[in-house]
Amino acid sequence: MRNALTKKNPFMSMWLSNANWIACATRGRLTAEGKRQASAAMTEGARQVATFWADALTGKKPATKRKRC
Repeated sequence: MRNALTKKNPFMSMWLSNANWIACATRGRLTAEGKRQASAAMTEGARQVATFWADALTGKKPATKRKRC
């Protein structure tokens, strides 16, 4: 007599295969988005550092004073 719990279920197999495909696709998209955000943060940080040092070394022009009427 065969055990009913060990018998292959084609519907369960299809469901698990589809769930695995969705999980892998989601993980890939989340990983890609995380890399994009990290790259954008690094670019912005480098831009701010470069701007800071450029302004510190060259000095900004003094602001023009407004004339009062």
